[in-house]
Amino acid sequence: MLSIIMPVYNEAETLPHALALVSQSLPGVAKEIIIVDDGSTDGGREWLQANFPTGLRQAASMAVDAAGNLVFADEPSLAPVTVRLLHHRSNSGKGAALQTGLAAATGDVIVIQDADLEYDPADWTVMHDLVVQRRVADVVYGSRFYGRPHRSLYFHHYLANRFISLMFNLLYNQTLTDIECCYKMFTRDVLDQLHLTCNDFGCEIQISAQIARAGRWRIYETGISYFGRTYEEGKKIGWQDGVKAIWYLLRFRMFN
Repeated sequence: MLSIIMPVYNEAETLPHALALVSQSLPGVAKEIIIVDDGSTDGGREWLQANFPTGLRQAASMAVDAAGNLVFADEPSLAPVTVRLLHHRSNSGKGAALQTGLAAATGDVIVIQDADLEYDPADWTVMHDLVVQRRVADVVYGSRFYGRPHRSLYFHHYLANRFISLMFNLLYNQTLTDIECCYKMFTRDVLDQLHLTCNDFGCEIQISAQIARAGRWRIYETGISYFGRTYEEGKKIGWQDGVKAIWYLLRFRMFN
């Protein structure tokens, strides 16, 4: 089974469509979607409670109706999709939401999915194949720099991302091109060895640092699409997170 960890904070506009896309991806694979609402205040929490009143729902797939609510379909030919809803009382950060979601995951393979439609779950096909069918990878990173559709936005974001990836590779002896990419798919064995403590976006660095320092997992990277957003459209990460990322790179290299 594939566990999809979806941290959500103020993504009421995109969340329904993100859930529909996730449910329709890899239709032959049983999936659990673990939604962690991190104290949303934009109506997203109320929407989730209305669509998942018991906090648990199972179907074959989901679609969005004209009113913006989910329609649940049962199709015997499709693998089941189980949705589990968890809440934080207040906003604690993406890292905190990931910690909650990862602790609840029961799948053999885990992947992280944002709720903002910047990433396309259709790109999981190659990632999942490397882990489950070919069995050549324990960890697969997505990369937004391999020629797939990639929205052109902020040069300073691009430059910061490349610099952070370069520093990571120098410090941890890797060759990854997009260390800050949301899409990271890994096995249960990898999850069981992770010990996350970062509550903010530093979780991206901490996950990668612990994977690289373990030195025993087969790491792959594959191109993915990227439908980025502007700040006006809801982008949350800022320059402060880039500065923190450099500190985290050094901190997790020097200390366990």
